[in-house]
Amino acid sequence: MTDSAHHPASLEKLFHEPSRLAILSALCTARKGLSFTELRDQCHLTDGNLSRHLKALEAERVVRIRKTFVGDKPRTTVELTHDGLGRFSLYLDTLAAVLQDARRAARHEPSSFSATSTPLGSHA
Repeated sequence: MTDSAHHPASLEKLFHEPSRLAILSALCTARKGLSFTELRDQCHLTDGNLSRHLKALEAERVVRIRKTFVGDKPRTTVELTHDGLGRFSLYLDTLAAVLQDARRAARHEPSSFSATSTPLGSHA
């Protein structure tokens, strides 16, 4: 039986989206934050897509967005908040446990594939 803390339903849905996972992973490596363009380029997102995800993360106080001027040019910097880092770390720990449970179950349970099925990773 799986610990309820390791159940896939316990994963924080705010983080369990590929683009947000990429955004938060990038921000974890940048203690002073990243500029909007650096974050956009690292995550391979469009300006609009990144903006939409950042609004959701900012509304939950996971990220902080600062707008400043460097010379006469505007600069948007995105930082992971202390609370955001804690929540994301908990998400990663839970995800790791869920994946470990799934890997363990997959090794010990009989395959649901028939004898004539093509094994995963092989080509027919």
